[in-house]
Amino acid sequence: MAEVLPAVGDILFCMEDIRKNELHRVAVTGIIYTPERKYLITKRSSHKKAFPGKWTVPGGGLETGDYIDKPKTANDQWYYAVEDGLRREIMEEVNVEVGKPQYLLDLVFIKGDNLPVLVLSYYCPFVSGEVKLDEDSVEYAWVTYDEAVHYDLIDGIIDEIKMVDDILKKHP
Repeated sequence: MAEVLPAVGDILFCMEDIRKNELHRVAVTGIIYTPERKYLITKRSSHKKAFPGKWTVPGGGLETGDYIDKPKTANDQWYYAVEDGLRREIMEEVNVEVGKPQYLLDLVFIKGDNLPVLVLSYYCPFVSGEVKLDEDSVEYAWVTYDEAVHYDLIDGIIDEIKMVDDILKKHP
């Protein structure tokens, strides 16, 4: 028997439907760091549906506008759409420029509306800019890993910051 998920509107979802549709929301996150190994974290607004009031790192959903309105980079395809989307999200959310993003990990979860979300997590060096938050965040902090453990972060974010901290210790 198929696993049935809660109804959304007039549609009843089940895991078989999700498997057949092969549709995902793609999100990107960026752990921004300084040479002193300080990481930029932001506190989500209490009006956010997902993780209200929790601390996190900048990121958000990839949009078709991150590539479709740009010239194709090869034949009928666009290279660097994920990187462009990450840079856009970082600029929108915190108003800073970053260097070359490096892939860290990926994860998948199913949102409350039963849409699978693929999250691609990157880390990137801070280059320039003064942090200015958009309406989705209410506070920010530049923290070391040891300081970050005292913040109410979304599950898994502290582990990702630790992974980046370990990488930067080995390859400053």
